[in-house]
Amino acid sequence: MSHSFSRSQIVRKPATKSNGGIVAAQHIKAAEIGAEVLEQGGDAIDAAVAVSFAMGVLEPWMSGPAGGGAMMIWREAEQKSYALTYGMKSPRSLDINAFPLSADGKAADLFPWRAVEGDLNVQGPLSIAVPSTVAGAGKAHKAFGKMPWKDLLQPAIKEARSGLLVDWYAALIIASATQALSKDPDAAAMFLENGQWPTIAGWTALSEKRIDQSLFASTLTHLAEQGPEDFYRGDIAASMVQDIQGKGGFLSLDDLASYAIEFEDPLAIPYRGNRIFATPMLTAGPTLADTLGQMEQMFTPERSPSVKSFSAYAEALNKAYERRLATMGDQDAPHAPSCTTHFSIVDRHGNMVSMTQTLLSLFGSRVISPSTGLLMNNGIMWFDPEQGHPNSLAPNKRCLMNVCPIIGEQVIDEQGADGQNLRRFAIGASGGRKIMPAVMQLSSFMTDHNMSLEDAFHHPRMDVSGGDVIIADEDLAPEILTELSRKHDVTTTKRTVFPYAFACPAGVSRENGMNSGCTEIMSPWGDAVAEGETE
Repeated sequence: MSHSFSRSQIVRKPATKSNGGIVAAQHIKAAEIGAEVLEQGGDAIDAAVAVSFAMGVLEPWMSGPAGGGAMMIWREAEQKSYALTYGMKSPRSLDINAFPLSADGKAADLFPWRAVEGDLNVQGPLSIAVPSTVAGAGKAHKAFGKMPWKDLLQPAIKEARSGLLVDWYAALIIASATQALSKDPDAAAMFLENGQWPTIAGWTALSEKRIDQSLFASTLTHLAEQGPEDFYRGDIAASMVQDIQGKGGFLSLDDLASYAIEFEDPLAIPYRGNRIFATPMLTAGPTLADTLGQMEQMFTPERSPSVKSFSAYAEALNKAYERRLATMGDQDAPHAPSCTTHFSIVDRHGNMVSMTQTLLSLFGSRVISPSTGLLMNNGIMWFDPEQGHPNSLAPNKRCLMNVCPIIGEQVIDEQGADGQNLRRFAIGASGGRKIMPAVMQLSSFMTDHNMSLEDAFHHPRMDVSGGDVIIADEDLAPEILTELSRKHDVTTTKRTVFPYAFACPAGVSRENGMNSGCTEIMSPWGDAVAEGETE
């Protein structure tokens, strides 16, 4: 892959280390907000709730209250993991005939389904599924939270009242979606100049451009006062449904009121004497289990990742994705832009959260609910619009997600003073179908090759996610690239800020009471922040 980037530039992002809690997130301000919650005595779950809503304000094109996701939870006192999946769901009144197939062509966004006329399943009010992020955050908080719900939403409210700062990175993201945003008058009014031109950042350090999020702030204030139930059965629900139905969408009050989730037993994946806990069912967790099960038989770990390990990664991932695509129906394009967010949290007591949330596409449906300021998801795009397939579109149906939050448990020393000495880690990523291969490789770097979290995040990776071509970091060892190219069609590329050729991970780890945190080294906003280190 040709490019004009510097070949001599070196980028490093040192891991944050602390005896206290740490939050690793795709936006440093959200990480600081979570770290402040931990410093105030909050649980990892409290920090996760605060970070979840803050990310919806600070990085609104990736996730928000009107999206969905999943999380893995570790409770140190119980020595137990919990899985909570809160995927979006198609409305009960959805009419499959409202999505006529185009005569030819593929869908215009993340998934290479048959195209729908006008891309109605990809963009606009018909593409909106039942949102679920608030249900997930509320469920986790009710079970494990220590601080009041109201208090946890205050930082997000404060940020929304200030408005979204448009720096160079925000301007780049908004510019990439200008044409799509211009089709919804409310999205255009919020994100574009005069409803049609890209919003640009200020040219000097003294100039500042902010996007008005006051309506969003009011909605969050109401949600803080009334609790998460209001999003599904109260004033917010009523306003959101009225807005979306007014634009022609299917979302109804019954869809919201009937949405329910429960904690699930996680997948407990054995791997070389270690354990990886992952979300089950309609996530990438089962495909991760498939991949790790193959890898255990394919190579013997060496001191560092080698030709043998990367060859095994490629073979195992290819076989696992063949099965996933044949039986689960998930077929998003490997080159799809990252349009999700992930954050990982460990508190001072060792409780952990690995949480992924998404609107699906960049800016979701590109539709805003004008009375709430909420940017809505486009979860309907997760379904195959052609009938007769594993993931075909239907009313009242759960969406299959690519999210893969995990909790890992690695045996470091069998003869420790108190028995086994363990390292535990929480990792996940954004990046569509690229997520699981990244999580798998990071897990292998740490368990197979005993890398630190920092070294694992800096090590070059590849993406093998069901496409015809392996995308490999050009900084992988020459002998690895040569061997991969001998068996596969390989394209090398540089790890860059935009667009992301690989997933964008965030993780934390804990060993002997010492916590570490790290985020994707090329993420310009992402960082790990320890309690006590906030400004």
